Amino acid sequence: MGRLGIHSFVWTGGETQEGLETALDRSAECDYRLIEFAYLRPGKFDLDRLARKAQALDIQIAVTMGLPLNADVSSEDPAIVKAGEQLLANAVKAVRDIGGKTLGGILYSAHTKYSSQPSDRGRKNSVAAIEKASQIAKQAGVSMVLEVVNRFETNLLNTTAQGLAFINATGSDSITLHLDTFHMNIEEASPAAAIRLASDKIGYFHIGESNRGYLGDGVVNFDQIFDALLDIDYQRDITFESFSSAVVDEALSVACAIWRDTWVDNGPLAKHAKSFIDLKRDEAARRRATNARS
Repeated sequence: MGRLGIHSFVWTGGETQEGLETALDRSAECDYRLIEFAYLRPGKFDLDRLARKAQALDIQIAVTMGLPLNADVSSEDPAIVKAGEQLLANAVKAVRDIGGKTLGGILYSAHTKYSSQPSDRGRKNSVAAIEKASQIAKQAGVSMVLEVVNRFETNLLNTTAQGLAFINATGSDSITLHLDTFHMNIEEASPAAAIRLASDKIGYFHIGESNRGYLGDGVVNFDQIFDALLDIDYQRDITFESFSSAVVDEALSVACAIWRDTWVDNGPLAKHAKSFIDLKRDEAARRRATNARS
């Protein structure tokens, strides 16, 4: 598989340059080879300095984000859609400038709980905007991955099947899906079957527990998840994601309803996640080898 990463919100709320640099250091100390940042505004952060530090630590950078309502490309308002298109174009450039390779997240709608189903016009606006952004991303050498999330965080792409249909509607061959065990555990009849359905259309993968805390403390069946990833020969990056009110990003806390401490000390959490994921990958490989011999 590709690099094993960790979300920067395990370490920092992401408000300062110092916080992001510390997140890089601590990720490296825990043997992660990728870090996931939330959208990095060039006017707020020194992207060149972050890029140099990541390169020196041999850590790859991925960036994920969700669109705000005033830049929702699934809106019926042309001005709002245009603002979303510009935000996506700026995000691609920021990922390129920081030396990153991946832009993921809820790029196709606002990151919010909607009060109605998406309209046909809104969906078409989103498809067109993502197709346009994918061309910019391809030219910049950035992979665009669309995160499929639960019904409380978008009304557009809640299942892998919806994600695949959306990609097909764009007509682009460079867009892939960003799947997440936390969200699949809510929306998919079988997360493992969803992984096999998407197969080589999975471009990025989040490992997160059902309660957003320590892996293994919830109800996600990680044995089935890693068996499925092995079945499709998944070779791309995997990132551990966990949120707690102990480390707060206000916008994320509201969008994801992070109202309690799922953990307090991030160091043991990060080390445990690394060991847990390595173990589950090894166990899946051993099950495959045993089944092949029987």
